[in-house]
Amino acid sequence: MPVPFTRSTYEARLCIVRAALARRQIDALVVTHPPNVRYLTGLAASAGAALVTGTDLYLITDFRYAAAVERLLDEAALHEIVTPMVGEQPLEQATASLVAEGQLARVGVEAAHVTLEQHNRLAALQPGASLVPVSGVVEAARVRKDDREIAIFREAAARLSDVATTVLREVVKPGRTEMEIAAEIDWRLRRAGFSRPAFDTIVASGPNSALPHAYPTERTLADGEATVLDFGGVYNGYCVDLSRTVLLGSPSAELRRMHEAVSKAQQAALAILRPGVAPEEVDAAARKSLGRDGLEEAFGHSTGHGLGLEVHEAPRLGRRRPDMEPSAPLETGMVCTVEPGVYVVGVGGVRIEDDVLVTTDGCELLTRVDRAWRVR
Repeated sequence: MPVPFTRSTYEARLCIVRAALARRQIDALVVTHPPNVRYLTGLAASAGAALVTGTDLYLITDFRYAAAVERLLDEAALHEIVTPMVGEQPLEQATASLVAEGQLARVGVEAAHVTLEQHNRLAALQPGASLVPVSGVVEAARVRKDDREIAIFREAAARLSDVATTVLREVVKPGRTEMEIAAEIDWRLRRAGFSRPAFDTIVASGPNSALPHAYPTERTLADGEATVLDFGGVYNGYCVDLSRTVLLGSPSAELRRMHEAVSKAQQAALAILRPGVAPEEVDAAARKSLGRDGLEEAFGHSTGHGLGLEVHEAPRLGRRRPDMEPSAPLETGMVCTVEPGVYVVGVGGVRIEDDVLVTTDGCELLTRVDRAWRVR
């Protein structure tokens, strides 16, 4: 189990969440999304919940995590701020008991993570309380990373960069299959100290490179093609993510043009990425650059996404959708990807992705791997 954060870190996180609940006039929040439970308590588990009130934090889980919870509370000195409830009652019953005991009237539930069935069970067990659907309360606290989190990201990105450089030099070769390369990438991630891949590794060659989220197949890499590599790892619980496109042998002039255009688009996005800038402005900079090369219509996904305990979280660097409120501007301490790409059926695809930290005067490039990679 990773060394936990300090007690003062968890106290600061709780203060942010409690302030958000007070603004919404909510007496307590039932936290069921595992990354959010981990953020507030330090427990990485597949089952469990937390109940945050104005004065208390309860950690509810089963007997499988009894020893892990006790060790966690000891190591981070959290006994005074976290009350464990291990194996005493099922989640819904334990929550209902605490709500009744505290005479809590308005109880928030994580709308994006609670199923209708769970909501109905909670409501039936606590008829005296009103369940209030809320979104993004804990996620809003997670979006800005503290000094310890930033240190983890810098180390993780350095390790990922080393893996990527070795993979590009030694692993991606004509004659190898996509599945072989993907398996070797995953093995190298674990050897580099990552607990697991952050997502299913993408190796997409030739026509498959025109599919943004292709799965590795038994297809063999060949000269003259583009191969998109997209992979990442989880280090001390935090996700990093990187993409490079390898041009094999003697690629066509169009593939070389696409690669150069995507590289320029990423530089255009990085040039304006700083505190106070709206995420959609970063996306617009990449699209404008690709438009000058006649490739804007070949770019169908967002320019980037936030990183943290999940591989996709806020902020989203993309076009504003009509049904969405305007995005909050970027702030120092945010970590995100910048990954423009173009995909043309019959030609191939190119994506270049790096991880960056938003700093006071711009951004810090966390991943450092040569963008223009050729295998001859």
